[in-house]
Amino acid sequence: MVRLPAADGQSPQAPAVPLATVLREWGRIGCIGFGGPPAHIRLLRQTVVERRGWMGPREFEDAIAVCNLMPGPASTQLAIFCAWRLRGRAGALVGGAGFILPGLVVILALSVLFVAGSPPLWVLGAGAGAGAAVPAVAVQAGWSLLGPSWRNRRASARWVAFLVAGLATAATIGAWLVLVLLACGAVELAARFREGNGADEAGTAEGMRGPDGPDGAGKLHALAAAPALVWAVGGGVLASVAWVAFKVGGLSFGGGFVIIPLMQADAVGRYHWMTGAQFLNAVALGQVTPGPVVQTVAVVGYAAAGIAGGLLASAVAFTPSFLLVLFGGPRFQQIRGNARARAFLDGAGPAAIGAIIGSAITLTRELTHPWQYAVLAGALIVLLPLRRGVVLTLLSAAAVGVVIALAAGTVSP
Repeated sequence: MVRLPAADGQSPQAPAVPLATVLREWGRIGCIGFGGPPAHIRLLRQTVVERRGWMGPREFEDAIAVCNLMPGPASTQLAIFCAWRLRGRAGALVGGAGFILPGLVVILALSVLFVAGSPPLWVLGAGAGAGAAVPAVAVQAGWSLLGPSWRNRRASARWVAFLVAGLATAATIGAWLVLVLLACGAVELAARFREGNGADEAGTAEGMRGPDGPDGAGKLHALAAAPALVWAVGGGVLASVAWVAFKVGGLSFGGGFVIIPLMQADAVGRYHWMTGAQFLNAVALGQVTPGPVVQTVAVVGYAAAGIAGGLLASAVAFTPSFLLVLFGGPRFQQIRGNARARAFLDGAGPAAIGAIIGSAITLTRELTHPWQYAVLAGALIVLLPLRRGVVLTLLSAAAVGVVIALAAGTVSP
């Protein structure tokens, strides 16, 4: 049995991987990780399991399962955990930074271009074209999750109810989505206890057993103080940016597109940092740049408070993922086998999928030009029946927008 690093960060049985190697490998994934979580997981598996042999296949699959049980961006947490597995806390910090920073630099540079007050015509066209395809990406993301979730359901009626609740909330009152996700998880958990399935499973995920010692999970109580710390970052707009980012990184289940209704409700509807068209651009940028899709929050932060806002939003959004691994890593095995955690996710999971599909409705409402609906229809065909990639679809839609804008001298018909 492979032993995980101890609480002090390094186990004598763990591979002796230099931090420079961790930085290089995780930085490489951060630079070429186009395509969202599936691409990140594939690249991580190729690196730590197939090419380097640093982790066993079962241990890696168990790590994926645990990361999916926790709030926040699962693929980012997986990247941080794999680095922690090799070099403890120092490895987690170095590997996580290598995974996140390349995409952050790229998306902030593009934010300057796409969220500027008077961008060039070709930029407006590219943004309008790519933005028109974004609702299709949301539909594709939700559709890809429906099948596996349905097959793993425990009660069909509750599963459908949770799905509809998430969809309706995302399409109407996205700002309250977190509460609905939590409520769905709580309802499923309560239902399991009534059915007599609430006892914790022992769980012995091979290769995921932490060492004896202080309860690292107890240190996760630091997350409870996060809202107060976030509010203390600064007054006014920076405090608001930090709060939005905290909800994205610490209170959302499902990752990826489930964060879209949360950000849209705040960035466009509540704080008016962005227009609907600019928010579509932000989502598109989060999809076509490498690294975590959650980087979209950096564009929101930039729109609110410039580079400082973008950096703050990214730092706050990813801090919960680091904390969960740094202090909870030794207890991942217990989380994996915890019946309560799995029951909660069985309720929050379908609601998150519904929210992803529901986000397509709110995103479609932001389309302002008739030709964008034709681009949206084409994107749906490319993504669903033809099964082409998200990055290719968005870049093609952006190219169509550029052509239309330059030919007409405007993005309007």
